[in-house]
Amino acid sequence: MGTVPGRPVVAVLALAGIAASVLVGRGGLDTVVGCGITSDTFASQTAKDWVGNADHVVVASATAEQDSNRRDFDEGPIAYRTDRTVTFRADDVLWSAERPRQRLGQDFDLVAAGWNAYRASGKRTERTTAEAPRLEPGHTYLLALRWVSGGWAVLGEGAAVPFDDGVAGQGEWCGRVLGKDDVALGERFSRLDDHSLEKAVHGQDEQAVRRELEAAGAAPPSP
Repeated sequence: MGTVPGRPVVAVLALAGIAASVLVGRGGLDTVVGCGITSDTFASQTAKDWVGNADHVVVASATAEQDSNRRDFDEGPIAYRTDRTVTFRADDVLWSAERPRQRLGQDFDLVAAGWNAYRASGKRTERTTAEAPRLEPGHTYLLALRWVSGGWAVLGEGAAVPFDDGVAGQGEWCGRVLGKDDVALGERFSRLDDHSLEKAVHGQDEQAVRRELEAAGAAPPSP
């Protein structure tokens, strides 16, 4: 699959006033183009945000998905809309809160953006979560997880980072497959004041993430 710069597209479309619709975990567009306007449920940008709001920070691989939460519409171009329940395998827990709201098992589920099915053509198009990975099987992610209303969720758009081959910023983002250089190009244009954990560890491995979390006051996980 070809690669494209990510966040400059987001910035341009946001300025153009592209309308966002509410998805699980807050805002996003119903098409992959632009990938929406962000709105975090919990602060998710910095290492301090992760340590202060998450129950666990984990490197996890998406292994399966299934449609969930289907909504049918009687009128309009969209016949129905779904979310996806994505199953993950926890490859490595990098940090856990001293008193997490819930223990994390070897496998866990997250609800992610799903599909729109169009009435006239029957075609299904990807829905996305704003400025974040769509969370697709076959890819690995760095996730800051919080137990919310009986299920796992990421804190917000800054708490899901592509992590294919153990490299932060490499992998699936907004439904596209990007190399770390593509994401870096986007960072230079639209996140000049970015002090996020995602930017701090870009192009690096798990040890860099551990160092950032420990510098933010997190104790390392128990052996």
